[in-house]
Amino acid sequence: MHRKWFGLAFSILLVCGMALAGCGGGGSGTKVKVGEVTRSIFYAPQYVAIEKGFFKEEGLDVELQTTFGGDKTMTALLSNAIDVALVGSETSIYVYQQGADDPVINFGQLTQTDGTFLMARDTKGEFSWDMLKGSVFLGQRKGGMPQMAGEFTLNKKGINPRTDLELIQNIEFANIASAYASGTGQFVQLFEPQASIFEKEGKGKVVASFGVESGHLPYTVFMAKQSFIGKNKDTVQKFTNALYKAQQWVDSHSAEEIADAILPYFKDTERDIVVSSVKRYKEQGTYATDPILDEEEWNNLLDVMDLAGELKERVPVGTIVDNSYAEKAKQAAK
Repeated sequence: MHRKWFGLAFSILLVCGMALAGCGGGGSGTKVKVGEVTRSIFYAPQYVAIEKGFFKEEGLDVELQTTFGGDKTMTALLSNAIDVALVGSETSIYVYQQGADDPVINFGQLTQTDGTFLMARDTKGEFSWDMLKGSVFLGQRKGGMPQMAGEFTLNKKGINPRTDLELIQNIEFANIASAYASGTGQFVQLFEPQASIFEKEGKGKVVASFGVESGHLPYTVFMAKQSFIGKNKDTVQKFTNALYKAQQWVDSHSAEEIADAILPYFKDTERDIVVSSVKRYKEQGTYATDPILDEEEWNNLLDVMDLAGELKERVPVGTIVDNSYAEKAKQAAK
């Protein structure tokens, strides 16, 4: 059962073998080891914080590694292989539901909507959600935020994802795009830049945004163990200060300027694809403009998880969310 992944998956060899996939690190200052759940244009403000020197301005040396999946990211955090995780808030709830003695605390929100888009293989005629009824829909992993936000949206549109269509969700995240490209599914749920790449290649068309349809969520958040935060309050504050500076920079700059800043992290992706991906996320308000995770967003997350059958009990926002660092970062910037 997927809820047990983080409690029992402490494979030190796996954690230690994770390749460094970032461009940060190697400088002077207080070292902070950050694990991102995947490498994604969805996380543009994080790369801006590194490339524009916002972390260095705060006296931090951020060592970024890609931890490839929510389960591995949380394993790395709980086993102290990383100090801070960038991952979906649902993972902190799963840890809390297991009765963790050292819970994981959300302290800085990065993205505030789902980052996936609905792509249709057949682009003839005007799209309507009813087209999904009776179709083959290539979705995401059960229990993960993309799949839960997708199901939440389908239910809002009057579509039962269990009975009204054939839902495929047994394909590894890294293989979903290639499965669709090889002919699996009439519809697929994709992140950028893959959606833009497929559009450019004529393999389909983006017809809807799950981010727009599912509303504001604490979709991707910086989090750390309660014990780490307690011992490193000054570091966490400086980290959040840098995050807020980056968020403000992203909010006030064009998609082209943001793309140029983050291109070192996407060397195998064409610039025009990075630009179109950033533009799409900016236009739908995906990038949070401050690190505060508010109660309305949190309750929306709980509703999404509850509908998916992944919530044992509603966890009050103040239980595993600490907005004090985000609030101080905003005050300090005034």
